[in-house]
Amino acid sequence: MSVRTSGTRNLLVSLLKGAKALTQLTQIHAQIIVNGLQNDLSTLTKVAHKLSDFDAMCYARDLFFSVPKPDLFLFNVIIRGFSSNNMPQSSILLFTHLRKSTVLKPDKFTYSFTVSAASSWFDHGVGVLLHGQAIVDGYESDMFLGSALVDMYCRFSLVESARKVFDRIPVKDPVLYNTMISGLMKNSCFEDSIWVFWEMLKNGGNWLDSTSVAAVLPAVAELQELRLGMEIQCLGLKLGFHDHVYVLTGLVSLYSKCGEIEKAKLLFREINRPDLICCNAMISGYSCNGETESSVMLFKKLLASGEKVKSSSIVGLIPVSFPFGHLRLTDSIHSFSVKTSIVSNSSVSSALTTVYSRLNEIETARQLFDESSEKSLASWNAMIAGYTQNGLTEQAISLFQEMQMSNVIPNPVTITSILSACAQLGALSMGKWVHGLVRIRKFESNIFVSTALIDMYAKCGSIVEARQLFDLMPEKNEVTWNAMISGYGLHGRGQEAIKLFSEMMHSGIRPTGVTFLSTLYACSHAGLVREGNEIFESMVPDHGFKPSAEHYACMVDILGRAGQLEKALEFIKGLPVEPGPPVWGALLGACMIHKDTNLARVASEKLFELDPENVGYYVLLSNLYSAEKNYPQAASVRQVVKKRRLAKTPGCTLIEVGETPHVFTSGDRSHPQTNAIYAKLEELSGKMKEAGFQSETVTALHDVEEEEKELMVNLHSEKLAIAFGLIATEPGSEIRIIKNLRVCLDCHTATKFISKITERVIVVRDANRFHHFEDGLMTNPNPIKQSDDAMKNPIERQ
Repeated sequence: MSVRTSGTRNLLVSLLKGAKALTQLTQIHAQIIVNGLQNDLSTLTKVAHKLSDFDAMCYARDLFFSVPKPDLFLFNVIIRGFSSNNMPQSSILLFTHLRKSTVLKPDKFTYSFTVSAASSWFDHGVGVLLHGQAIVDGYESDMFLGSALVDMYCRFSLVESARKVFDRIPVKDPVLYNTMISGLMKNSCFEDSIWVFWEMLKNGGNWLDSTSVAAVLPAVAELQELRLGMEIQCLGLKLGFHDHVYVLTGLVSLYSKCGEIEKAKLLFREINRPDLICCNAMISGYSCNGETESSVMLFKKLLASGEKVKSSSIVGLIPVSFPFGHLRLTDSIHSFSVKTSIVSNSSVSSALTTVYSRLNEIETARQLFDESSEKSLASWNAMIAGYTQNGLTEQAISLFQEMQMSNVIPNPVTITSILSACAQLGALSMGKWVHGLVRIRKFESNIFVSTALIDMYAKCGSIVEARQLFDLMPEKNEVTWNAMISGYGLHGRGQEAIKLFSEMMHSGIRPTGVTFLSTLYACSHAGLVREGNEIFESMVPDHGFKPSAEHYACMVDILGRAGQLEKALEFIKGLPVEPGPPVWGALLGACMIHKDTNLARVASEKLFELDPENVGYYVLLSNLYSAEKNYPQAASVRQVVKKRRLAKTPGCTLIEVGETPHVFTSGDRSHPQTNAIYAKLEELSGKMKEAGFQSETVTALHDVEEEEKELMVNLHSEKLAIAFGLIATEPGSEIRIIKNLRVCLDCHTATKFISKITERVIVVRDANRFHHFEDGLMTNPNPIKQSDDAMKNPIERQ
């Protein structure tokens, strides 16, 4: 190359570096051609790089294919350009062209850029293939490629694979550590994210920079570990980057999520010129602490300043944490988002969907979801969680199945929501299928997923499987312990619940309000009065925990079930707070068990005053009068219900056969096998009468003949479900049914007889707990008048 040509080339390269627009760049390219440098690889590579910066990848592609023999560096620039400009398919196709149509061999940069492109692909399979090829080519331990692979696997929620890549790289740099910390945090593996941060600090503390601190602070904030966050803040002060904007922004979020909003405000004021990201953190901080007006005011200031708000500003403004009472604000934000086209952003539509769901505006939430042009994983998660939280479990499961068919890969958040739906519905087969998916996706190490599995198995009647999973967990948080204690309570295993409560106290995990509630509940249903009282009395002095209305209600239930009704009433009178419906409701239930009409009248009067729209209390009182054969009073109570137009929830029972759920209502004749079901029921009735069974009709309508009463109770939904289970399952196999209301006395007694006659184990879950029947006996009996427990249940009638 001549001196003159070299000088021209240097000038053009200098102009390339200073190009501010695509028009300038095309003019410089024209001069490159005019000056005979159209085949100069070094110059053309710089042009291609600049074209990538201007999002002109079609131009860059044409430039690339005009070069007769592109070198590996040019290939890498174009592959990277496609990847960074959201053209993953073009990037992967060019990589394939490199391997198949040239003699060039990809290097670590080629693999890294292509893996980054594969991170945006709809499926992780391409990334896995690239990983395999990179290993074959000897790049398994490369840090640069390792960071790209960790990021790719984390994006697809393949956390175990990401961790394996990370662990196999012997020498790690800050970029790799930060990628792993951030990836774990985004997959809700908050503890693991913090652990990697401390590992980085231990192995190379001098590497630590503001990026590392900014990456780990969100995980600390999500766990609300304020003390740990303050330690990291001190570390930032010591190393001299506490005042970096990204670090301060992370600290604002930390203190906000830990409820220290005043400290968050103080940190926000330390920032001379807060950028949009920092303002968004403060807006979100106000929202999550219920300071909605301050949140809206800061948002308005942003608009007035001429700042172009982005989706993150809107997400922070949406009152996700405190939605109640803010429907109008949510509607206004929704309208603003539509007007500015920000609603098309997945994070905005997902946050709005979440708030509408929490406000029970489920139809609006679904409409918003359906109108989203591009449904992200967060969008699916928000809608599935919305259905689950509103008790619409069948819709949640249906949407999850639709998500699977749409090839959207679930993450731990999806799994926890759908497992909660399975738990509510009692859909064990679906829950087991999701458990299989957890194994495939390698989510077992996620503490939230494992806890959701424990809860699902316990609520679906598989308490042994729940305990096995609990014992296999290397680390447990308070929610994990609570789920297992609650599970024992549901199954009437009070002693096991108390033992586990004691183990939790010795494990170093602090109990929560739910812990005490679950343990007291277990004591209540196992008749453990002394133990329950001891635990209740320890709440304030030993744990500094002030009891809530629910804890007081549990104590009333414990005393009441044991027949200590006067003591329960004295307990209520001595409460430091005004007793509400849960407390009086517990007393009314105890009166029902022990047939104390006078005290029941006292409790009922309070309940009718405090919660006049709850039909259940009227039905309980009416049933008590019927049991006492005081039919005029029972009719009087029912007349009040009729005048107030209060509607009782219709009873229904679910049974799963294979993987198919079958739902029955009282007197149901809609099932395809109705004739066989009723024939089996008639056969059972005959055998039960021979064995000494007598129908319990005391709470049936008093103004019908006894024969009609028997017919009414004989066609209850749980009996129909059991009859179907007997004809649809193998002899000797266990039958499990789920009832939405509490089981009535007649069905409770009948199930004992059926278990004896058919030699089947029958597990019944009602609205309150599990009942296990085997050989005519309850295998988890409550020593306090177990058979009378159902007397407090509203009779199921159509």
